[in-house]
Amino acid sequence: MSKRLGLVIDQERCIGCEACTVACRLENQATAPWIRVETMHASQKDTPEGRFPELSMTFLPHVCQHCDRPPCVDACPALALSKREDGPVVLDREACDGCQTCISACPYDAIRVSSDGLLVEKCTLCLHRIDQGLIPFCALCCEGQAILFGDLNDPRSDAGRFVANEPTYQLRPELGTGPSVYYGPPKKPRGL
Repeated sequence: MSKRLGLVIDQERCIGCEACTVACRLENQATAPWIRVETMHASQKDTPEGRFPELSMTFLPHVCQHCDRPPCVDACPALALSKREDGPVVLDREACDGCQTCISACPYDAIRVSSDGLLVEKCTLCLHRIDQGLIPFCALCCEGQAILFGDLNDPRSDAGRFVANEPTYQLRPELGTGPSVYYGPPKKPRGL
């Protein structure tokens, strides 16, 4: 089976600290972080679930899903987006003409307009790091150790082991894009 690099976000461990967003912005000198953390239920923003004393908050980090069948790649008329054989969806900023077609094609809202408004930017999965044998900076800096990286097809990698042994889900699987980001569902508070 071929290598398929991806992330697992263990929602039980995510504390919503946003260290990942700071790490992403610093490491990539991005105008805005390419990962954002939201509460699981937008209607309950900053409001815990459950009954006292069994309260919990669930966070949902959003990042490029590095899809197996990325609609952004097919939509880009400038051919600035491509899918690497080992999984990551890559943006060639030199080829980007700023048409922003990829933004509307992405069902995960993972592609942003750069601060100058001329080009787009997106998560690279820190390719400059993984090509050197390092992990993405968001995973390295995650205070709760909630972001796991690795070969999703290799049960010896952190991410592959989690996917093989724990219940996980993907965002919007009905679209058939095959996201390479898995989420470990949070446990419900006792008493619910």
